[in-house]
Amino acid sequence: MQSKFYITHLYPLEMSIYGDMGNIIAMKYILNLLDIEVIYQKVNIAQKLPYRTDWYFIGGGQDKEQLIIYEDLQQKKEQLLNDIKGGVGLLAICGGYQLLGKKFVTGRGEQVLGIGLFDITTQAPSSNVKTRCIGNLVEKCLIPELNQINLVGFENHSGQTNFTNRSKCLPLAKVIAGYGNNLESKYEGCVYKNAVGTYLHGSCLPKNPELTLWFIRNQLLRKNLSTKRLGELNLEISRKTNKQLVNKFK
Repeated sequence: MQSKFYITHLYPLEMSIYGDMGNIIAMKYILNLLDIEVIYQKVNIAQKLPYRTDWYFIGGGQDKEQLIIYEDLQQKKEQLLNDIKGGVGLLAICGGYQLLGKKFVTGRGEQVLGIGLFDITTQAPSSNVKTRCIGNLVEKCLIPELNQINLVGFENHSGQTNFTNRSKCLPLAKVIAGYGNNLESKYEGCVYKNAVGTYLHGSCLPKNPELTLWFIRNQLLRKNLSTKRLGELNLEISRKTNKQLVNKFK
């Protein structure tokens, strides 16, 4: 083994719906192909964050679960923000993405404080709103290193997410088909340093191998390890699936 890669899974009991565990599986799979040992760490409510992390993951959850964990997440805020500022990677899906913003307002008007990693706010519609952002999502990635590849997935959210400061955070992608952050903007997700928030479920990383490799490459570079073998990986099955979905839902 040339190295160890530390994955920290936040709130796996409360925040892991719509197949989000597949993101962990995809990361483990590729790291194993690279002969890198994976140290998988689960962090639940009232547990401290581990001393060492290369990549954080938090999945999606409904309003009920977000209300359960948000106060505990505040206790982890300082270390999380410091780690991300230091270059540690992170993927946050749907409800997890919302909680890493500045605030989430529920349909009942309850104010759920986020940790402010992403300069976004999310407003849930009232219970009588019939329109929901649900369906297949195809988008053009805006991360410069990924050269506008297509990202695909499935979104299912009522919350409307908007940027509060585009000078710090940028959208992950421009929507081709689907909704994205909200019903109007046609942008989806958020990127800050090596941290990504997105509404792509179903799961995101197995369907988007280039994004998976981007996360891994960033951490290998941060640890001064070679990235040469990343270019030798054969991920044609995942790429073929991605292309098929793009063609189907464009």
